[in-house]
Amino acid sequence: MSKKLDIVVRALEPDDFIDLTVLYSGPNVVAGSLYLPHPPQDLWRRRAELSDSEMPRLVAAVEGMVVGAVSLEIGEGRRRHSGSLEMAVRDDFQGRGVGAALLSAIVDLAERWLGLQRLELVVFTDNNPAIALYKRFNFTVEGTLRQYAYRNGSLVDVYT
Repeated sequence: MSKKLDIVVRALEPDDFIDLTVLYSGPNVVAGSLYLPHPPQDLWRRRAELSDSEMPRLVAAVEGMVVGAVSLEIGEGRRRHSGSLEMAVRDDFQGRGVGAALLSAIVDLAERWLGLQRLELVVFTDNNPAIALYKRFNFTVEGTLRQYAYRNGSLVDVYT
């Protein structure tokens, strides 16, 4: 039995870019995201340095190491009541409560502090662990987007 992780959820900091590069390099994360394999550190350095109040970014850290990340892009204009989520958990920390900690924190921020009425995300239809997590947080499948993204030589579907 693995010991319970001491997960700290906090704001993304500029110095987190090296850990983000590792996180987004994992085969499971690449397969479950829209990012290309082998991301350069500079991509994550630039993203970590961006400060944007319209896109809160949180990370989950274990013993000071970033093992998960979530961002919330707030809608504009007449979609100001909504937000779009993107989340990833490092391959070797999946299934250990990191995703739940991140999702709990970002949903709390969206609902209780930003007043958002609608949260949206896309998830590959074969990502059963992520789908189960989202359902635990009362997300529902509203539709299937066919041939949404190219992955590993094929076009694949996502739920929205």
